[in-house]
Amino acid sequence: MTVLTTADGVEIAVRSWPALGEPRATVVLVHGLAATKDNPEVVAVATALCERNLDVVAYDARGHGASGGICTLGDLERHDVAAAVEYARLRSRPVVLVGASMGGVAVLRHAVVDDALAGVVTVSSPAEWRLTRAPGALLLTGLIRTAAGRLLAARVFHVRLAPEWSAPEPPAALASRVRVPMAVVHGERDRFVPPGAAALLYAAGGGPRRLVLVPRMGHAFHRRALPAIGEAVDWALAQSPVAV
Repeated sequence: MTVLTTADGVEIAVRSWPALGEPRATVVLVHGLAATKDNPEVVAVATALCERNLDVVAYDARGHGASGGICTLGDLERHDVAAAVEYARLRSRPVVLVGASMGGVAVLRHAVVDDALAGVVTVSSPAEWRLTRAPGALLLTGLIRTAAGRLLAARVFHVRLAPEWSAPEPPAALASRVRVPMAVVHGERDRFVPPGAAALLYAAGGGPRRLVLVPRMGHAFHRRALPAIGEAVDWALAQSPVAV
C-alpha cells in the first residue's frame, strides 16, 4: 500500500490499478462518505476504467479506512485530492478527476485551482447546502449536522467526522469557477441528492460541460453509472487541450 502525505500533514492510503492496454490518461477516483478505496463499488468503477485503457488511482479520504485525519465532508479533502493528483502526474499523462457525492465536492474544490487537469467528473454531487425532503437527505443531514448524528456515524460507518459543520462554499459556486471540461453524472433515482442538483451544477459550470442523467441509477458509484462515467471521462479527454 502506498501512503501519501497531504499539504496539511495528513497521511492517506492509496491504491492503483493499471490500464489493460496502452494507458491514455490517469483517473483519480474519489469516493463518497463512509466508503473506501477498497469498496466493491469503487473497485468496479476502477476496473471499468482500466478496460478503457486508463490508469486509476484511488485512496481512502481523510477520516476513512486506513488514512489519518478527520472527515470535513469535502472541504479539507481538497488536500487529499491534490496529493493524489501530484502522485498521478508522476506517470506523465493527462489526469481526470472522478468524484462521487462527498468526493464530487472535493474534486470541484481542487479543480478551481488546477487548470492543468484534463477534466473533472462529478457523480451524485450536491449543488447547494439546502435541506431537501428526500428521505436519504434528511437522514444524512441528521448524521452530519448534529453531535449525536456524528457520534452514530463514527460508530456505525467507522468515519471520523470533524466535530462541527463548517458550511464551506457550496459546490455550484465552485463549479462556476471550474474552467476545465466538467461532466455531471447523476442518477434519476438518487434518494440522497435529488437530480435537480445536477442541473444546477451544469448550469453553473464555467467551462465546457456535459450533463448525464442516468435512468434507474441510485446514489454515487451505483452499478448503472459505470458506462456513463467511462463516457464522461472519454468526453473530457476529447475536450481538453492538455490531453492532445
